[in-house]
Amino acid sequence: MAEKPNAKERGKCGRGLPLTPFARDRIRRDGLQAHCRECVARYSAAHCRRRRAEPGREDRPGRGYGLTRAECDQVTASQGGVRRVCLSAVPAHVDHCHETGRVRGVLCFSCNAALGQFKDQPDVMRRAAAYVEGNAWKPTLVAPGVYQLPS
Repeated sequence: MAEKPNAKERGKCGRGLPLTPFARDRIRRDGLQAHCRECVARYSAAHCRRRRAEPGREDRPGRGYGLTRAECDQVTASQGGVRRVCLSAVPAHVDHCHETGRVRGVLCFSCNAALGQFKDQPDVMRRAAAYVEGNAWKPTLVAPGVYQLPS
């Protein structure tokens, strides 16, 4: 059986290093990533800087929905400058209907994600609200002596 090497050559800078600066990678034959942690961090930081510097990136908050910055600001102004669901701070995420693709408004990340998790189903949201209010499992009187449990 071959003995494992105690050093590895870096891919980006080409220096020989001990194995400790390399992260594990089960897919690779030697069990280590091709590049040391330092090179990976340097590449990631440069990649993030390049992405942030893309022209028009900050000017298009609703870029996936064809909205310009001015249109997003107009929607925000029509909402009174606050988030429609939680009514706090400045909204930053465009909300849309998943069936029609129509933009409904601008929300905070948390409210937008919550609507998505509830799959835009009002009955599910009502049950969630009833659950939070503490009356989700109280039976409803349908007829004399007949109760219905919420489903």
